Amino acid sequence: MGNYDGKRVLITGGTSGIGLATAKLFLDGGARVLLTGRAEETLGAARRELGPHALVVKSDATSLSDLDDLAARVKREFAPLDVLFVNAGITRFAPFEGMTEAVYDEVLTVNAKGAYFTVQKIVPLMTGGGAVVVTTSVANVMGFPMISAYAASKAALRSMVRSMAREFLPRGIRINAVSPGPIETGILDKTLSPEALGPTKQAMSEQNPMLRFGRPEEVAKAVAFLAFDATYTTGAELVVDGGASQL
Repeated sequence: MGNYDGKRVLITGGTSGIGLATAKLFLDGGARVLLTGRAEETLGAARRELGPHALVVKSDATSLSDLDDLAARVKREFAPLDVLFVNAGITRFAPFEGMTEAVYDEVLTVNAKGAYFTVQKIVPLMTGGGAVVVTTSVANVMGFPMISAYAASKAALRSMVRSMAREFLPRGIRINAVSPGPIETGILDKTLSPEALGPTKQAMSEQNPMLRFGRPEEVAKAVAFLAFDATYTTGAELVVDGGASQL
């Protein structure tokens, strides 16, 4: 028997990186997992990798109609839900002076608004004793160039977790955040030029107290802890960053 036999888990942004690693961890433990994504390529890859025990659904967290459809499907096939992992998010690199309204709106809409309304739509389908985990970032407490909008969106999420934790207490639902530092998810490979990629990753590794990037599986274990084991913890943020924000 697995640690999560019979548990029902929804993961948004679950088709790659941290979300996919967390889906694998829960599936290996016996849970039923529904995960969402937006890109057909990653949706198909996740279906092939995870097999028939995972339900992979196309859903856009910025679309309230998509969220309504997702909630309806969860209610039909997964309710009552035990865990919601709100992991969908994007990163965009731009200097503060060069930030455009379109990029700012995209980042805040996906990372903050999308997460907010995902929780609003899904929490009513959860059972007492259930848990929500939200992905924030060490960027919400540290100053980094080129990601001011991203950092603002993650700081907004951190604040939301505290407020929601208070409101969810009467329902018996906990909500916490996992705060990753530099994790080898492939995002940098997709967003940086080939010329900038190598030097950037080398500098980030050298500046980290543990002198390396983290692995998605290391964040997944922190998510599982907050979801199932941290039963006397709510409104908190668990940092997984190699000590970067602490040392």
